[in-house]
Amino acid sequence: MNRPHPWMPVSPCGQGCLPAADSVPTVSRMHQMLRLLATTALMLAGAVLVAALPMLRPGQQERTLRAWYRALLRVLHVQLVVTGGDRFARPGVAILVVSNHTSWLDQIALGAVQPLRMVAKKEVGRWPVVGPLARRLGTIFVDRERLSALPGMVDAMARALAEGAAVGAFPEGTTWCGLASGRFRPAVFQAAVDTATSVRPVALRYRVAGSGPTTVASFVGTASLCETLIRVAGVHGLIIEVHLLPFLRAACTTRRTLATRAEIAVTARNSVPGTGRTGWPRSWGSLSPQRSHGGCS
Repeated sequence: MNRPHPWMPVSPCGQGCLPAADSVPTVSRMHQMLRLLATTALMLAGAVLVAALPMLRPGQQERTLRAWYRALLRVLHVQLVVTGGDRFARPGVAILVVSNHTSWLDQIALGAVQPLRMVAKKEVGRWPVVGPLARRLGTIFVDRERLSALPGMVDAMARALAEGAAVGAFPEGTTWCGLASGRFRPAVFQAAVDTATSVRPVALRYRVAGSGPTTVASFVGTASLCETLIRVAGVHGLIIEVHLLPFLRAACTTRRTLATRAEIAVTARNSVPGTGRTGWPRSWGSLSPQRSHGGCS
């Protein structure tokens, strides 16, 4: 693969990372088609829903969006398991949520916990149905092929955080299979540093009921969004775990330090399957999500 610049995120994960066809429990073709039809109908209904959001109060907007994300998971028969809290931050408190990136399902799972203004590659804006929805939900798009586009992305994130928004980003910059993961790049953390906004690391993990972690939902290789959706709709007992990890304070630190700490926290949690341990260094402590207006002590 030719990269426009040496810093463009690239994942080595591909078709070879996906499980063998007979290694994952599946549903009948009829049930798979019913799931796909229900998902399509719900996505189209989402366009109407998003258009109506401005008429609702902020609290109603969040509850409506959260219910819609959860409905998407239900029609795909994907079970959501959340640990570490029931939302990323208190209502009205700005937060930067960062997680590992495996699938387009990641954004739905995060939104089912608390709707976020996501940072996404510009290609998402061109996806049918999904693109218009993403734009209406305030998604911050970035052109990964243009290194010069990063400052604009950071500025847009900083403005959103300064306005009290909850912003979500995938610092790996691209999708990995879930069993392997990439380095957390520091650019997105600059917005948290600039606004002294706390960072909430989140570990996402996919598994099949009665079994261990799986790569079946991975959006890797040459597969299209449609192909991945069809694959996910055919799985029986798919579970997505969303583990909310302790907050990182952004005041008086650097973006590289934040990136390293968030990556270690997420990787540690995902590398200890079947346990409640997070691998979180005790010396970091558990910080409350709050904006610091001065002083580093």
